[in-house]
Order: sequence, then C-alpha cells, then structure tokens
Amino acid sequence: MNRHLLTLVVAAAGATLFSSPAYSQKSPYAKGQIPPPPSTAARVLITKGPELESAKDGLAIIRWTSNNPGGTDEHWAVVHYGTDPKDLSQMARSHIRLNRGHAETIFRVRVPYLKPGTTYYYTVDSAQADGRSDRVKSPVRQFTTPADL
Repeated sequence: MNRHLLTLVVAAAGATLFSSPAYSQKSPYAKGQIPPPPSTAARVLITKGPELESAKDGLAIIRWTSNNPGGTDEHWAVVHYGTDPKDLSQMARSHIRLNRGHAETIFRVRVPYLKPGTTYYYTVDSAQADGRSDRVKSPVRQFTTPADL
C-alpha cells in the first residue's frame, strides 16, 4: 500500500513540475537553455566613490558604485594599487554576481597585506568573468593606513 501511494505521489509531482510554464515547449528552459546575459552597458560610469570603506588589521576595503555594467552575471571588482601613484602594479579583486534587476551595482574589494602608516594610491575597475574590463577605470585616489595596523 505505501509503495503504491509513494508511486502515485511521485508521478503527480512530476506531472505538476513538467507541465508548468517554465517547461512548456515554447519556453527556452524546455531544452535546458539559459537565456543569454544582457548586453554590456553602452557606458559604465562610477556613480559613487571610489572610497576607503575601512582600514584595519593590515587590510583595507575599497568601495564604489556604478551603473549596472551588464554582460555576464559573474563579475570581478578590481583595485590596482601601490605606494607610488605612477606604479599601481599590485592588484586585488573580489568576485561579485550582478543582479540584473538593479540599476546600480556596489563593488567592494579587500586589499590585504598593507603596511601601517603608509600612503597607498589606487584606481578601480570592474571586469566580466572572462577578465574583459568594463572600461570604468577611476582616477587615481589615495588613502593612508593607520599607524597601528
């Protein structure tokens, strides 16, 4: 009896699941396809920042906001930095997943291994999952770490 009841429940659940609109023949999901990402924004602009969010314990967090860059959902927030404004050869980056429903994206990057009482210069950018830049590079900014890091 229990085995027949379980078979009936599984069959009913499967019929409900696969008769839903998401699995209809007209839906791209019917064949296991995922819709393509939206096209890349015509022009990505930083709308707030970049700025130092915090600096403590040998690390800093840099934050900025831009219009949603579009393209792949998987993105990288990127900070190029160094102690010389003409040599920003160090890089830190953080993974981010874009929300297609939001007009703006907040990026944050953790910059590790900083020396206490040191002035750092930086610029920010964002990139798609494959590393292609969104061409939103900021002007060079600076911050000084606390002397007691």
